[in-house]
Amino acid sequence: VQLQASGGGLVQPGASLTLSCATSEGVYAVGWFRQAPGKEREFVAATSRHRTARYYADAVRGRFTISGDINKPTVYLEMTDLQPADTAVYFCAASSWQGYAPPERPNEYEYWGKGTLVTVSS
Repeated sequence: VQLQASGGGLVQPGASLTLSCATSEGVYAVGWFRQAPGKEREFVAATSRHRTARYYADAVRGRFTISGDINKPTVYLEMTDLQPADTAVYFCAASSWQGYAPPERPNEYEYWGKGTLVTVSS
């Protein structure tokens, strides 16, 4: 399984940005993680393999929305009201987990794409 994250860029505080994660095959739970300089990779959001469940980290709940269609290979992360603290490299990952709730820990994801950089600065 190959994943490709895209859509990052430089935006001002308060702006919105949508990231895309294209998967090459299969049906997997998909998660978004981010890693800021000098920090560990952290969970951002995830959706179950059937795209019926969506989970968010407390830091982004209400501002970020993960979405996708089981019949289409792309999962999106819509980010609104971006703040400097959201600056990081964002990664998407796929997990073969079949439970209702998608996993939230990086080690539960088998496949990772290259990250896309999001910079929030005035």
